[in-house]
Amino acid sequence: MNISYTTASTSEELLQILSLQRMNLKSAISIEEMQHEGFVTVEHDFELLKRMNDYCPHIIAKDNEIVIAYALSMTEDFKDEISVLRPMFNELDANHIQNFLTMGQICISKTHRKMGVFKGLYSAMKRFSYPKYEYIITEVDATNTRSLNAHLAAGFEKLCTYHSLGQDWELISLKTS
Repeated sequence: MNISYTTASTSEELLQILSLQRMNLKSAISIEEMQHEGFVTVEHDFELLKRMNDYCPHIIAKDNEIVIAYALSMTEDFKDEISVLRPMFNELDANHIQNFLTMGQICISKTHRKMGVFKGLYSAMKRFSYPKYEYIITEVDATNTRSLNAHLAAGFEKLCTYHSLGQDWELISLKTS
């Protein structure tokens, strides 16, 4: 394996992100897999993914030329573009959180899990976002315990739990410096 971390820069890389995303959507996997491996909640379209990437590039992990993992970068400029994320931005506003980059979604190919790729993505995201942003902020579905535990192990800290769209969300942050 030859895993490297970089920012997404081509349409082909964005298409590979979308393919990996579709394979790991909550609607595409079994309940058992959701509980043991985690899942992604939001499905992006190419145009939105590209606009987000043009503003602040997504972090990807590649094994040779294949995207095997991603961490989507999203700034406040897109808070009204993905309705499920709007309540998160409302919580950030209410708690006066500033100077942050939002990690909009993270996903690792089934073939590359438990190999340190998760921490590698966040390490790269910290490198690419510091010093412009002081924090990386994200939210995790409170039922996605695998993802929440992985984030806490990577250094994230809980800011709060809030209820939105019929479920609980854990709002968490990671200092970039």
